[in-house]
Amino acid sequence: MARRARAARQRSAAAKGAPASPYIRRRLPAFEVLDEEELRRIETQVDWIVQDVGIAFRGDPEALQLWREAGATVDDDLVRAPADWVRAMCAKAPRQFTQRARNPDRSVVIGGDNQVYAAVYGPPFVRDLEGGRRYGDLESFRNLVKLIYMHPHLHHGSFVVCEPCDIPVSTRHLDMLHAHMTLSDKPHFGAITEKSRAQDSVDMAEIVFGRETMDEHCVILGNVNTNSPLLIDKVVTEAIRAYCGRGQGIAVAPFILSGAMGPVSTAASVAQALAEALMVCAFAQLVRPGAPFILGNFLTSMSLKSGAPTFGTPEPALSHYVMGQLARRAGLPLRCGGSLTSSKIEDAQAAYESADSMHSTVLAGANFVLQAAGWLEGGLCTGFEKLVMDADRLGAYRKLVGEGLDTGDEALARDAYGEVGPGGHFLGCGHTMRNYLTAFYEPALSDNDTMENWLERGSTDMRRRAHARWKEMLEQYAPPPMDEAVREELDAFVARRKEELPEAWY
Repeated sequence: MARRARAARQRSAAAKGAPASPYIRRRLPAFEVLDEEELRRIETQVDWIVQDVGIAFRGDPEALQLWREAGATVDDDLVRAPADWVRAMCAKAPRQFTQRARNPDRSVVIGGDNQVYAAVYGPPFVRDLEGGRRYGDLESFRNLVKLIYMHPHLHHGSFVVCEPCDIPVSTRHLDMLHAHMTLSDKPHFGAITEKSRAQDSVDMAEIVFGRETMDEHCVILGNVNTNSPLLIDKVVTEAIRAYCGRGQGIAVAPFILSGAMGPVSTAASVAQALAEALMVCAFAQLVRPGAPFILGNFLTSMSLKSGAPTFGTPEPALSHYVMGQLARRAGLPLRCGGSLTSSKIEDAQAAYESADSMHSTVLAGANFVLQAAGWLEGGLCTGFEKLVMDADRLGAYRKLVGEGLDTGDEALARDAYGEVGPGGHFLGCGHTMRNYLTAFYEPALSDNDTMENWLERGSTDMRRRAHARWKEMLEQYAPPPMDEAVREELDAFVARRKEELPEAWY
C-alpha cells in the first residue's frame, strides 16, 4: 500500500510540472574501452584525413575565404590543414559552458562531468494510441513542448520535437521558437535550415534574454549535421556564422551509417566522424574564438541487406565509448544519441534497442544526450507514449551516474543491525522508515504490484499507462511566468517576420 501511494505521489508531482532538475553531475566514471596505443592509431587516422584527404566546404564562398585567410590549403572547395593547427584551434572552444535558460534554475552546464538529457529532434510524424501515426502539426508540437517542460528528467527542450507540417515551411521556425520560448522555460535549440531562420532564432533569443545577457552568455544553440562523407555544406557554415558570430554555441554531429556514409569498419567511421567534427570546430573558432562547441557523434550500423539503419547494436555502442574517450582527449563536450530504435511502436524491440543505445551513451560519458526520449521508427516519428516512457527511465540514470553508491554512516546502517536480530526483517525498522522515500528509484510507469491488483485495475500495459500519464500531464499544465513586455515584443517580432516572409510549403 505504501509503495502504491508513493508512486501515485510521484505521478501527481510530475503531472504538476517539473521541479528544478537542470542536469546531472556525474559521479560514476565513464567507461573506456581502448588503450593508449589504440587511441593513437585512431587519432593518426584523423590527422591523415584532415591533412592529406581533406574535408569539402561546399556552397559558402565566405567559409572558404575564412579558411584561406587562416592559411589552410583550399583546392576548389576541398580544405586541408595541419592537424596540430586544427587541434590548437579546437582547444580555443571551452571544455564546458553554461546554456542559460529563461528560468535560471533550469540552466544547464554542458561538458566536464555533466550530463544533459534533451528530447527527440526532427521527426515529421507523430503517433499516439488514440490518433495513430500522422504528420506532425502545430497542436502536437505545442503539446510535446509542454510535456517536455513538465517532465523532471528532461533537462533540455531540443527544438524540432516534431515537424508542424500544417503551417508553411517559410515561417514554421517562428511558431516553433515562440512555443519553446513561451510554453516552457527550459533551454532549447534554434533553427538552422536556412541562414535567415538561424538569424531569426538569435534575434528572438535576444528579445527574451536581453542584449547584455546575450553578449556575455550562451542562451541558444544551433544543432547541425555534416553531410558525410567528408562534406560540410552551407547549412552548417551559415548556421555557425549566425550563432557563433553572436557568441552563441553550435552542436555538430556527423551522421554516419557505417557501410553507406562511412566505411563498414566501425574504427574507420569513428575516425572519419572525429575528423569532420574537428574541422567544423576549427571553423567555428575562426568565426569567433571561444565559441561554445559540442562534438556530436551519430554513428550507427545498417542492414547491409536492406540499407535501413539499425539501433541498439554492438557497433554503435562501441562507437559511443570510443568517441567519449576521443572527445575528452580533444577537450570538447560530447553529444551522443539516446533512446534510439527502428521499431514503429513502443514494443519489445523499442524497449531493447532504446535501452541498449541509451545505456552505452550514458556510460560513455556523453555530456549532451539528444534524442533521449520520444524517438521511434529510426527518427521518422515522435511517440507521445514513447516520450514519457523514455523520460521515466531517465530518472534511473540520475540515480546511477549522478548519485553512485553512498558509503556514508547512514548508508551502512549499523543501527539497523542493532534493532533487527538474526532471522528478523528490516521492513519496519528505524533506518528503513527514515529512508524509504528515497532509498530506491521507482519508475512511475512500471507496475510492480501483485497479479491480483494489476487485474483489478484493468490489466493495463505500459503503453496504456503512458497514454494516461501524458494526458493527465497536459490537463494539469500551466505555463511558466513570462514578463508581459517581453512577450509582447516577441509576439510583435513573429508577426512582423511573417508579413515579410513569402508563404512557402517546401
